[in-house]
Amino acid sequence: MHTNINVSVDKTSTRVSLGLLIGLHIIACCISLAYLSRNYGFYRIYYDPALLNGAIVTIAAFATLSCLFLKAPFSFGYLLGFNFYTMVLGYLWLNCFSRFEYNHWLSGASAVLSMVAFLIPALFVTSPIKQRFTISESTFDRVLTLILVLGVVTIVICASYSFKMVSLKHMYDFRGKSNMPTALIYWVGIVSNALLPFAFACFAVRGNYWRAGLTLALLLLFYPIALNKIAFFTPAWLLVVAVLTRLFDCRIVVVISLFLPLLAGIVLYAVFDVHDTRYLEIVNLRMIATPSNAMDVYNDFFFSHPYTYFCQIGFLKPFVSCPYQEQLGQVMQKAYGLGNFNASLFSTEGIASVGPLLAPVPVLVCGLVIAFANRLSAGLPPRFVLISGSILPQILLNVPLTTTMLSHGAAFLFLLWYLTPRSMFIQQAPLLR
Repeated sequence: MHTNINVSVDKTSTRVSLGLLIGLHIIACCISLAYLSRNYGFYRIYYDPALLNGAIVTIAAFATLSCLFLKAPFSFGYLLGFNFYTMVLGYLWLNCFSRFEYNHWLSGASAVLSMVAFLIPALFVTSPIKQRFTISESTFDRVLTLILVLGVVTIVICASYSFKMVSLKHMYDFRGKSNMPTALIYWVGIVSNALLPFAFACFAVRGNYWRAGLTLALLLLFYPIALNKIAFFTPAWLLVVAVLTRLFDCRIVVVISLFLPLLAGIVLYAVFDVHDTRYLEIVNLRMIATPSNAMDVYNDFFFSHPYTYFCQIGFLKPFVSCPYQEQLGQVMQKAYGLGNFNASLFSTEGIASVGPLLAPVPVLVCGLVIAFANRLSAGLPPRFVLISGSILPQILLNVPLTTTMLSHGAAFLFLLWYLTPRSMFIQQAPLLR
């Protein structure tokens, strides 16, 4: 009896803490965007105090949707859904101040409906799929060793093409200049974004700390090869998430993993009067504001240009007439001068493909794909799923789902979740959240 009461109290306490954190996160997102408008107007991020009341009403109404995160259990869809929720929240704020000339009411309503269409399956479809193919724990341990070997081999081969020890500031001077084969570039994404994070999660949750450390060391070596921010921050991000999941409920970790870095940038700006730093640019601008800004830019572009009707998907191009011969990121670069401006599934599979009126339909399909991933990972410890999948949200905020599935290894990670013997974690269950 006392045990049931304690469990109920713990759940209530977690839900209250979660609700408070989400509320603070929503406020922080708006404040951050308002601050960014002062120094990064070049990125089409605007703010007008005269329009503030309308923005507050819009955000307050959208905030009611966050109640879904209080009711839903943790899953990969929860992790990805909250990141997308933050993105759409930011877009609705930007939409209130945007100076682009498109149908802002239609696009705002489309964003909200798309968010609902994604969240319903992604949060609440979590029933397990029967494992028709099972492997023994000893065999799976050999698979983990094989992943480490593949990591070493990949680094050695790729280093023969390109290996530059440069800062984040200068990485663009060298990225794209190597003659590495396209297939090998894709393989680097699969190994560094899916296979090695999966192995690290296995080692961390099971207490194999030496092998976990070796995995992080290998991941460190992918930055001089890939020369992108995700490769640079992946080892530290995985380690922080692993530590946080030992201290807090996984749903709380999802929220604070975005809220705390965002808050740090606000403090730098408001308290220490630091207005233009690499931290603000990398975290508040690139990591959090840019995916929201992409929705604004894509809405503007496709308001006056033909839709793609999914012709941007590589394997469909030979069969579908396409008005664009270049990748969408390059099309946006030529139109707006903001760099190679790739975007999430909300902007690509949604807005670019069928326009704002029909965008919720393909976004719903994408939500069903993530729901299927939930089912493949059902029965695994939440902490393990969170750690192993923690890199994919930052990719999916800036890359279409169809691209992420293969080029960045999402499909491989989902398959590994399905094949993982659930018995491996029985002894670790008391440590998990």
